[in-house]
Amino acid sequence: MTFSRFDHECMATALQLARKGMFTADPNPRVGCVIADKSGVRGTGWHQEAGGPHAEVAALRDLGESARGMTAYVTLEPCDHHGRTPPCSSALLDAGISRVVIASDDPNPEVSGSGLRRMLEAGVAVETGLMSRQAEELNPGFMMRMRQGRPWIRIKSAISLDGRTALRNGQSKWISSEASRRDVQRWRARSSAILTGIGTVLADNPAMDARVDQNVRQPLRIVADSHWRIPTGSRILLDPATAVIAGDQDAEVPDALAASEVTCLPLPARQGRVDLVKLMKKLADMEINEIQVEAGARLCGALLNEHLVDEILLYQAPILLGDDALGPFALGPLESMAERSHLEVLEITQFGDDLRIRLQPETRG
Repeated sequence: MTFSRFDHECMATALQLARKGMFTADPNPRVGCVIADKSGVRGTGWHQEAGGPHAEVAALRDLGESARGMTAYVTLEPCDHHGRTPPCSSALLDAGISRVVIASDDPNPEVSGSGLRRMLEAGVAVETGLMSRQAEELNPGFMMRMRQGRPWIRIKSAISLDGRTALRNGQSKWISSEASRRDVQRWRARSSAILTGIGTVLADNPAMDARVDQNVRQPLRIVADSHWRIPTGSRILLDPATAVIAGDQDAEVPDALAASEVTCLPLPARQGRVDLVKLMKKLADMEINEIQVEAGARLCGALLNEHLVDEILLYQAPILLGDDALGPFALGPLESMAERSHLEVLEITQFGDDLRIRLQPETRG
């Protein structure tokens, strides 16, 4: 299918609009919409938050007049079902839109293909696939959850030049630069949840919130804690409504924790640890799209061993911590080079004196 230069310009604008919902649209996908005719762009909109107007409705409202005969450029297939809001396909048809250009199909079983069919049956020209890769990259978690029934999982780690994350005594503040730490906050802000292990909570007592200078939907804080050891005064539990503790279903939950507002997820255990595959399935059921993992070597290594990691963010600082310091992944000893894990480098960016290396496991599940 051939698209004009103007089509590309309009979809590029729609993608820019969709990015405005990066920190707020969750658990819904980030979507942008442009309405245009031969005279140029006439209306624009983006999805700000769950329960609010979808991008198509926002763009129609921005237009403020009849859209008859115009084209709508949408980064994701318009929905055709009643969810938190009415269907967008109806809004476009009622407005008189005659052509719809869509970047990416919606893998949600309640949507997939139905919106397209309805518009085609009504005589609307529907064209798909324009800048689809860019559109999918905006919503990796939503796409993963709908297609594979689990969230998109990103591990974040700060390492030294010799590949260490902390001294032998656990000290790690600060390996990375202030510029890197600011960047981490933005990755936190786009995440549905931050996952850590009980070891990190007991050692560092982190808050794991997103500290950015704009409106943000704070991520859920999740702790893998098989034996329910977390102290109720931990900083990560300061807002109990945004905290989840995942533990062994056969271990007793302490009374103080059970009586709090914290969500406790009793799950099966494997070799004394929370079953991570079942945890991810449960989190997907809770509409968790993207998870950022900020944890110790055992949890990060376990996720890699389960082929649950989709992306790794490594912030490498030009410092040396020595050969008795701690590493980022506990993967067990390898017997041959054939057992090594292969990673694809997606991007290398400099923050202050640090390098941020974004990688993707070649064998991710």
